[in-house]
Amino acid sequence: MANWLRFYHQLPYPLRAAAASARGLYLRRWRYGRHTDRLVNEILGFERREPACWEAWQAERLAFVLQRAATQVPYYRDLWQQRRRQGDRAAWDLLENWPILDKETLRRQPRAFLADDCDPRKLFAEHTSGTTGKPLHVWLSKETIQLWFALFEARARHWYGVSRHDRWAILGGQLVAPVTQTRPPFWVWNAGLNQLYLSSYHLAPQHAPAYLDALRRRGVAYLLGYPSAIYRLAQLAAAQGLPAPQFKVVISNAEPLYAHQRALIGTVFGCPVRDTYGMAELAAAASECEAGSMHLWPEVGLLETLADEENRPVAAGRCGRFVSTGLLNADMPLIRYATGDRGAPAVGGPCACGRTLPRVQQIEGRMDDVVITPDGRHIGRLDPVFKADIPIHEAQIIQETRGRLRVKYVPAPDYTPQAGQALRRRLAERVGALEIILEAVETIPRGANGKFRAVISHVRGGEQQP
Repeated sequence: MANWLRFYHQLPYPLRAAAASARGLYLRRWRYGRHTDRLVNEILGFERREPACWEAWQAERLAFVLQRAATQVPYYRDLWQQRRRQGDRAAWDLLENWPILDKETLRRQPRAFLADDCDPRKLFAEHTSGTTGKPLHVWLSKETIQLWFALFEARARHWYGVSRHDRWAILGGQLVAPVTQTRPPFWVWNAGLNQLYLSSYHLAPQHAPAYLDALRRRGVAYLLGYPSAIYRLAQLAAAQGLPAPQFKVVISNAEPLYAHQRALIGTVFGCPVRDTYGMAELAAAASECEAGSMHLWPEVGLLETLADEENRPVAAGRCGRFVSTGLLNADMPLIRYATGDRGAPAVGGPCACGRTLPRVQQIEGRMDDVVITPDGRHIGRLDPVFKADIPIHEAQIIQETRGRLRVKYVPAPDYTPQAGQALRRRLAERVGALEIILEAVETIPRGANGKFRAVISHVRGGEQQP
């Protein structure tokens, strides 16, 4: 892969676009088929069924997945056989009898999670590193992939008035241009997917006009990508007084979307901003409806929200860690998979949009995007600290010890010591008597795949990490 990337980066732009388009055609054959439109219509037709119907469907699918995992998946079969030898008579048809699966276990032995009757050579291999930079491998059948993309077509694009046939753009972390490149184009046109892929690594003030011009010239209908990168482009357009293309919608993925980001992005690009949630492992997914609710996709997974320090469910409206059992990919089933994310189950009555899909009240991001105070509180959603009246481009909170936070920030030209005092005060109002160190930096490095992390904690469960 590394050799291919070096070769690709040496190509002139027309050949890069040809290579990207060839890859796009390959992906399109995996993602879409003659049944896609029928699947999309069926998915849309099921969105208002009675909640009891969803519960019954999930219970039936869960029983099938648990049976398959316990008898045909090497990792789980060995686990249950060992428990039987130790005298454990717990029934595998009860989800609560299964242990929590962590990502590191999946990374160490991914093939052990593939069912006996599956040949990985005939499946699509998905490789992702997430925010950790450590590779994670997932195998998917063509049937699973096409159902996943039919769900995305229905619950992301269709909800927002666009389709896969529209020209669209993504602002993400693929190395579509060499990092050392200093002149446009910092993007590549993928004709196979009707997609303009823009690099998030080259988004500097001097390049903002070129990015906006590329979006305009390609007639892009909607933009999808990391909210931190899209927000930065919106900031640059607003600061420089640049005319921005007006989209039908901006779709956020892969990172938490904060209120101040949503507001500026919507203003600059003249459209609604909708959030989505998902993962390469296909263990859980959700998307935001026009009423502002995050609806889970029940066909993808059964989501539990557990207390931070215990494996017990939290009350509705209370935050906890997400643990999901994948229902979509029965060829590589992940049972009670700790996604690494946090959130809260929804409270209240039916959604104003009329859909009966289950909901989550909020999604806070990763478990390590939480500040843990000396008295044991887990504090997420610190984005109000950085609301628009603080003259900074972006900031990152690093919890170094139980008692110390470091805030790295990129100051705007009108930044003042008084702004720093306001930033420190707002943070202290939320986290209490921790030492807060402000550190001005020129840039904040992105993690794996170009993702931005607003909070990095070196403290887990109240204990400082070495």
